[in-house]
Amino acid sequence: MNLIASLCFIFTLLGYIVAKQLYRRYPVLLFLPSILVPAGLICMLLYFGISYDSYMQYSHWIVWMLGPATVAFAIPIYEYRALIQRHLLAISMGIVIGMCVGIISAFYLAQLFQLNQETTYSLMARSISTPFAMELSTQVGGSVELVILFTMMTGFAGGFMADAVLLALKLNSHFAQGAALGNAAHGFGTSKAFMRHREEGVAACLSMVLAGIFMVIFGPALIHGVVRFL
Repeated sequence: MNLIASLCFIFTLLGYIVAKQLYRRYPVLLFLPSILVPAGLICMLLYFGISYDSYMQYSHWIVWMLGPATVAFAIPIYEYRALIQRHLLAISMGIVIGMCVGIISAFYLAQLFQLNQETTYSLMARSISTPFAMELSTQVGGSVELVILFTMMTGFAGGFMADAVLLALKLNSHFAQGAALGNAAHGFGTSKAFMRHREEGVAACLSMVLAGIFMVIFGPALIHGVVRFL
């Protein structure tokens, strides 16, 4: 079992490298490394009967690297600091509104399906990138495993629908499009934003990082307030 779990860890790394090259050659959404590799991993774990805990025993540091990877987004943000300063107020307001809408809509969705408290808190914490969502979920009493799943599902859905939604909104500004992608689809959206335009990627980085910081600071009070009064 340990040998197979180790092989799954190796597959995670090699699979990402191969999937990245494949996506560069065939830029189809289903070939995105963040979609193709997890799907392959799930199939392997199910086929060999490997538990999530066994897999994470060898792969937990990959999750830990999400934090430094998110911090690394500061580099393009610094390069475009003059542009960001001009739009900082607008993007901050958008993040606050998006944060409130995400938490409240998740709460009512949980009520609709009669989810338990742990699942509800995990769902309400999923509106930011994974490292921030994991910290927030721990603070409010959610499940780290569930919030990772919900965050990935949110990012995938946002990345999948991004082009159609942005086209319907008729946003002409690359900065506005990027901010929307980063706020709504986190890492998936930021990756897609960089593929669309450099300025979109920078806006998505800023939006994702600021949303994470705002949620970790103000999210616990907002989440408990929504649960108590709504």
